Amino acid sequence: MEILGDRHFVEIPGDKLHQLPPLLIRVGAEAARMSRTIEMASTLIESEDMLPGLQMEPLDQERRKMDLAIQLVEQYLGLIEHWRLGDAILDWIRQCEMTFEMRQDLRPLLRPDVWPHAGRSSFVMLLRDKAVDTKGIAPESAVGTRLSFRQPPPLNCFSDQFLFYLKATLASTAYQTWSNLSPDPISAFPPERFSFEVHAI
Repeated sequence: MEILGDRHFVEIPGDKLHQLPPLLIRVGAEAARMSRTIEMASTLIESEDMLPGLQMEPLDQERRKMDLAIQLVEQYLGLIEHWRLGDAILDWIRQCEMTFEMRQDLRPLLRPDVWPHAGRSSFVMLLRDKAVDTKGIAPESAVGTRLSFRQPPPLNCFSDQFLFYLKATLASTAYQTWSNLSPDPISAFPPERFSFEVHAI
């Protein structure tokens, strides 16, 4: 076992570079649905009475309603991007686990009765260590969002409070709970021993 700072790394015999399956990240074309989503957000703002009852010109009120609708849509689309990345990462982790299971030299690394061992969160750490471009989305937050929702729910399922204040907490709690399912201590994979490609599809 190698220790670097406060991190422990699993030991892999030999010096072979191990090829992992590619990480396939879906990039969505939201432009076609944008007007429908803004329309849905406007309806949500009216039904939830989100604008305070201030005296203002009808044009100003419409402008404020549109601004709030755009902010809600931006928050929602951010959540969808987190969900998509998390879905891609979890699928990649499943493929990596199958790869490890088929390889005699890698199989013991995921067994909890072997010390040091890796867990599913070790693959997320590997993404960070390899500096995978996730477009500014933390892989942990993406995985937590995907763990929270089997499918991305439509905008009208969310309150404005959730989109603005609570979604990050939910994602963080989901990720921490999931990563704690593997018995401690969890060790990281040495990034120099693994290689994989990242493709946007």
